[in-house]
Formats: sequence, structure tokens, C-alpha cells
Amino acid sequence: MKNIYIRSIFLFLGLLLSSSCSDYLDKESDTELTLDGVFESKTKTENWLAGCYSRIPDPTWGYARSLGWEILGDDMTPSERWRQYDWQVIPFILGDWSVGSQWSPGYWNNLPQRIRECNLLIQNIKPLPEQNLNEDEVRLMIAECRFLKAYYYSLLINTYGPIPFSPDEITPVNYNLSDLQVGQTPYDDIVAWINKELKEVETILPANYSDGRKFGRATSIMCKAVRARMLLFAASPLVNGNSEYANHVTKDGKALFNSTYDANKWKIAADASKDLILSAEAAGHKLYTETNAAGKIDPFLSCQNLHLVEASKGNGEVLFARVNVDSKEYDRHTAPGGAGGAGGYGVTQSLVDAFFTANGLPITDSNSGYVENGFSSQDGYWPNGITKFNEVKSPGLVTLAGTYNMYCNREPRFYLAVNFDGAWYTDGDNAGKDKGRKLEFFNGKKDNNNTHDAPQNGYLARKRTDPTRNPTIGYFAPRHGILYRLGEAYLNYAEALNESDPGNPEILLYLNKIRTRAGVRTYTTGGTDVDNIHVNSDQESIRKIIRMERRVELCTEGIRYDDLRRWKLAETVLNGQFYGMNFNGKNADEFYKRTAYQTRVYRKSFYWFPIYLAEIEKNPNLIQAPFWDK
Repeated sequence: MKNIYIRSIFLFLGLLLSSSCSDYLDKESDTELTLDGVFESKTKTENWLAGCYSRIPDPTWGYARSLGWEILGDDMTPSERWRQYDWQVIPFILGDWSVGSQWSPGYWNNLPQRIRECNLLIQNIKPLPEQNLNEDEVRLMIAECRFLKAYYYSLLINTYGPIPFSPDEITPVNYNLSDLQVGQTPYDDIVAWINKELKEVETILPANYSDGRKFGRATSIMCKAVRARMLLFAASPLVNGNSEYANHVTKDGKALFNSTYDANKWKIAADASKDLILSAEAAGHKLYTETNAAGKIDPFLSCQNLHLVEASKGNGEVLFARVNVDSKEYDRHTAPGGAGGAGGYGVTQSLVDAFFTANGLPITDSNSGYVENGFSSQDGYWPNGITKFNEVKSPGLVTLAGTYNMYCNREPRFYLAVNFDGAWYTDGDNAGKDKGRKLEFFNGKKDNNNTHDAPQNGYLARKRTDPTRNPTIGYFAPRHGILYRLGEAYLNYAEALNESDPGNPEILLYLNKIRTRAGVRTYTTGGTDVDNIHVNSDQESIRKIIRMERRVELCTEGIRYDDLRRWKLAETVLNGQFYGMNFNGKNADEFYKRTAYQTRVYRKSFYWFPIYLAEIEKNPNLIQAPFWDK
């Protein structure tokens, strides 16, 4: 009889399984089980499947602290002094990153373990009619594991590039080390396998489940979403015709990246995104919107609540979600210190500058109406329709009289993403008393205690935070985490289409769907008017506005870092001084100054995570990631 050690890795997913984990998972004496023993039990089989799901990343706190995808980009900025609390990626952004650096998610070791567990289920699962586990459910469980394998491989190649690749192998527990000493498979070959596998699996899985308890389990839409995002990355300059990787080869001289540009990859990516959009919409998915009293889209509530409202309550934008996430810690670290929060997780000045003004133009446009210095003389209200935003104070209020002009006259998404000094703040504790208060970020004031738990560059993150949170009494509303949403699919399609078929009218069609929901003027190649902004029709002009829109719409969602990588812009954007307001300023004259608070370092090697030196030493056939051995 085959034996396997089953460690206590099973992360119970409430909506994945209807039964609770058995007590045996907590007992050392029961950690050695037989495979037959597992797959003779429906409950243990489901627990095994739950363990296979357990490495899906947490896109709230995971993208922040452990994975660090938000921090590695240029949207989010934690207190640098939080590194003492094991924020492992903080040293990375300062250039302190080596082949021995610790990174707790450990994809190189951990994801292959989950892939192996998926293979074991695929090989051993069987119907158990007497326990109500029928053939159809077994077929779906196998398809779910095939999806998870492909998804985990997509995470691996996104992180490391080419990797050792044996998708159906089940390494025995009594393996010989020489059996594992294999080299990497070329990047494009793995992309092709993932693409093929997901296309097959999506024909088996349903587009959605009628049983709400299965929310979060693999669907055909999730297959298409993973394919579309992966193929967009694969078409991009980092891995499509990158001559710098021409000499990155295996021990026997086989190229690990294709350094010859292939324009058709953009068409493949565009087709995949369009297929995702059409299939998702046919299954009932749509951009999340809320309407105001006039029956028009309320951009504030729409853009805020698309991250907070659950799919079961009408949020059709969610395509791929993780049910169990640590939103509590995300909400706590972004909450101001004066309201009981940790108060040190902010956004960068470059993100503040990226948002458009109320008329939909970038702040660098002479017609935008942007004024940086000085202070407003009166309260500012959203001019383009009724909204319940800031309803507890005054509906539609976006800025108070006396607000620094940099923050006035900005688009709705700005006020939903950035908490700035003087912004009106409400939480569960004070909304019913004095209807909130102004944020006080001057040094020594209520929300800046001059410690690591304070807004280090004068800002705190607001996007994806729950406005009902109340850190003082420990109240944080639970919610799911969104790994992929329809809004991203629209922007992915627009980008890939502009690269493969410039001038196609669907480029602006889908880009404008995002801007319409956000309450800003749409783009047109015609004339500028009260509803539209003229843009030149050439590919470079359209590329520029697509990238600007991605920066704003998808900010703080863990996507920006991959965008900078795949566009080969990380070396430019992520090097040098990062700015904010003056943390040490005790009054307006001192505080409201663009001040460098951090100097970041990004080397050519950082585009890929390194393979640990210990792995290289154990396996002579491995090739270190590009430029890490320089």
C-alpha cells in the first residue's frame, strides 16, 4: 500500500466545503495516512481538495505584506520601519535583494507541492456513491485540480520565468536527488502548455455554480481569466523579443526565452481577452455600478463598492475571487492612527499625480484646471451628478474649504484611493457622533504620532478599505478578495488590440466603458466637447492613454508591478527618489512640500525573483534567473 505524509496544510475554505475539517488534522499521531484512506472518505477527499486551493494568493493583505506585489510597484508605500516586523519585501525595494533573501510565500518550493497534491487527487479520486460523491462531482474535482495546476504554473513563470516543468509527475516521497536534478523548460513552452490545458478544462467546468457554497471554486470564466492575463504578459516586451535574454540558455544551449519578436502574440492575447469578456458577459458578469437619485451612474459608490460588495449581493464584476482573506489587517494598517489604526500604509506621490482632474484630463495638461499650491476658499462638491459619497457630512462633498489645492478638483477615483491631510474621514466609531472629522497628518497631530505607525509621506491608502471599519473596538467587516475582475479584462483587451490591430474602434469602446463608470469624460478621435476628450488615433497616443487608465483604474490591486515589468519600465520608474508630503512638517508651510522620503533601487536582475542559491548548488542543471549571477 502506498504511503504519504499529509502535513497540516489544509486551509478550510468555508464556501468550498460544506463540512468542517476533521480533528485529526491537529493531531501529530494522525499525520501519516494512506492515500487509500484519504480517498475512501468524501470528507477527507474534500479536505484534500481544499489544501490544493490553499496557495491561491490573498489579494488584500497577501499582496501587501507577504507577496509584496503592491509594495514592489510604485503605488503603495508602507512605513519603511515596518521591516522590523518581518515585511520581507521592504529591503527589496531599497536594493537589498540577493539570491539568499528570504521570501515567505516561497513559490519555488511551495507551489510545486500543491501541484503534486493536485496530481495525487487526479490519480486517486474515485466516486463514493454511498457517501454521495458521484461521478459528475469527481469529474469536476479533477477539472478543478487541472485548473489549479495551470494557475500555479502561471504564478511560477510570472515570478521566476523558465522553471523545471513536469506537470503530471508525482515525485515519490523516497525520491533520489538525481531524479530531481532537471533543468528549466523554455518560457514559451510552459505558456503553451498552460494555455492548452486551460482551454481544455474550461469546457468541463461550469461558468458559475448555483450552489452559493461553491463560490470561489474553479469555473470556466476563471480559466479564461488566467489565460488572458498570462497571454498579455507573454506578448509584452519583457518576454517577447527581448534581446537582453538572447544568451539566457540551458546547460545544453537551448534558449529559455524567445528573443525574436512575434507580433502575433498580441493578437493571441487580444483574442483571449475578448473571449473572456464575451463569455463572462454571457454568464451574467458586468461592470459593477450603482445609480444615484437621478438614475445615472454614481461613480463614487460604483468604484468604491465594486471592491466591497460580494458577488452574492449583486457584484457581477468579480471573475476570480478568494473567499478567505485577511482584509482585517489591510483595513487596520490603512486606518489613521487617530482612529485606532496602524496608520502607516500609504500611497505614493506619483500615484496622487496620476489621477485625472474632474474634467478627465491629466494634471500635466494645461486645460485640466489643476492648481498645486495654495488652499481652497470653499467646500468642493462633485459637479457631475448626485452622489451619496460623504453622505454623513454632506452628500457629494469631496474637499473642505482650506484644502490644499493639489487635492481639489480631482476625479472620483482619486478621493476613493487617497486619504490626504484635511480629507473628511468617517469610520464606525465617529460617524454617528460628530459625523467624522478632518484627517490631521502634520507631525505631532492626531494622525501623525511621529513613529513608524504614521503616514510616512503624508498619505494613507483608501481604496479597497471598508468605510464602516472601527479599529478602536476591533470591528472589521469580512469580505472576499478579488484576483481578477471584468474591468481589468476590458483594459487588457484594449491594450492587446491596440498592439495587434491599431485603429480598431473597440479599443476606445472598452476603454471608455471604464471611464464612464468612473464619471470622467470619454475619449474620442473627433473633437473635444463637454462629454469627450480628443485623442490622436495613432498607436502611440492610444498606448499612452491606455497605460494612464490602467495606472488609475487598477491601482493598489497588485497589477501595477507586473505592468512595469512586462513593459520593461521598472528600471526607469522604480529607481531613484520617491516623494510625498513632508512627514516632519508641523504646519502647512513645512508639510505641503514635495519631499523625498525614500530612495529606491531597481536592478536589471530584479525583473525576476532569483532561484535560491541553495537550490542552484543542489541542482547543477539549473540556470540562475537573468543577471542575478552578475
